[in-house]
Amino acid sequence: MRLEQNLLKSLFALQDLKYKEFHCRLMPTVDPETVIGVRVPPLRKLAVQFGKTPQAEAFLHALPHRYYEENNVHGCLISAMTDYEQTVAALDAFLPYVDNWATCDLISPKAFKKHPAPLLEQCRTWMASDHAYTVRFGIGVLLSFYLDDAFAPEQLEWAADLRSGEYYVNMMTAWYFATALAKQYDAALPYIQHQRLDPWTHNKAIQKAVESYRITPEQKALLRKYKVKL
Repeated sequence: MRLEQNLLKSLFALQDLKYKEFHCRLMPTVDPETVIGVRVPPLRKLAVQFGKTPQAEAFLHALPHRYYEENNVHGCLISAMTDYEQTVAALDAFLPYVDNWATCDLISPKAFKKHPAPLLEQCRTWMASDHAYTVRFGIGVLLSFYLDDAFAPEQLEWAADLRSGEYYVNMMTAWYFATALAKQYDAALPYIQHQRLDPWTHNKAIQKAVESYRITPEQKALLRKYKVKL
């Protein structure tokens, strides 16, 4: 309890009520009563400082947390881990408690970059979860780490096969395909041409791709032709 009180005292010292009001509007899945209102840069700085204390390890096991910002600190601590196995174990313990897109997308583990093969298999496991934000995290990993040198065409199939009634899963799938169209256009285009995604995700992927500066005017004109009526 003492470690939570110390951390909360530091978080409340950084509280910005106007930011809280603004940010809560962006996170309809989060109870405003659980949001303190701390901007990301000072929260990250606090997480770095807290990560150096003996209390940090115990905090990682003190789930669930009460406050949104506590979850964000937790995500920052995981992101700073350097051991791959430790990172995956920490994520598997934490992801079931993630209840919003912002905390989900904040997590970007350093340990992932040097382990592309096992991470890819782990990514598929996360994408097969029945928890929306675990699935979103898995798609985000696929987007962040496997659309450049580690890209393989079958990865597009994994994302295209996803079917979810969750808005935040479908939005991340749309972002994935929009980014794939920017980075792996020839491989990704058939998934749009043949309408391999559900209609909403299909249209959203086209919208995000057309908004991208990485898509040529000619490509944008073609993509617009594939929008479907909902």
